[in-house]
Amino acid sequence: MILTRRPMKNPLPIALTWSHYGDLHRVTPWPEVRFERLYGDDWLPIQPDSELLAAASLICRQRNWTPYLEFIPADIRAFLQGFSFARMEALEVVARCPGLVPDLIETPALTAFVAAHASLRGTAPRWAELNAVHERDGIYGVLSWLGLPASRQTLAILQHLESPDLPRRFLESLRSQLWEPRTIFALQRMPAITDRDLALHCQSAAA
Repeated sequence: MILTRRPMKNPLPIALTWSHYGDLHRVTPWPEVRFERLYGDDWLPIQPDSELLAAASLICRQRNWTPYLEFIPADIRAFLQGFSFARMEALEVVARCPGLVPDLIETPALTAFVAAHASLRGTAPRWAELNAVHERDGIYGVLSWLGLPASRQTLAILQHLESPDLPRRFLESLRSQLWEPRTIFALQRMPAITDRDLALHCQSAAA
């Protein structure tokens, strides 16, 4: 009798590796989730910028992403699977702000603002400060810290966004528009807000 071996499933967490402008980068397994770049023979930690994260989201396709997610807790895995173009930004956010995860699960589109907080606030990344704000003042404190109206209306509008993959180009304009009563009234009436709807409101703000 001939026995056939079944392929063994790798029981160890794996890192995601990709090339960006010819340089190898990787993100280490959960829960460490450290972004690194290969310098010679050594992997050294880096602070990824938005361009690198966007490139990684595109390059690391589903066949790479799925094995990596297997070692992440089920609730966070389900949350991350809702993202496509911003999956790496979302991964960084949940790794750096674990206490914020339940709020992000309720309002996934808020993840884009959290991921872009450095550019929106004009500072270097402030993950420790963000965690302290959330611990002290909850989700409304985070909204205020991000420059968004700290209100139920803001959360309701963000929860109605059809996709959590908010284009970065919309964030600054949308943040401004959410302070406008006319925009709030219009967006609140939409059961599902598409990127097209956002583009119309953001373009009218820029005009």
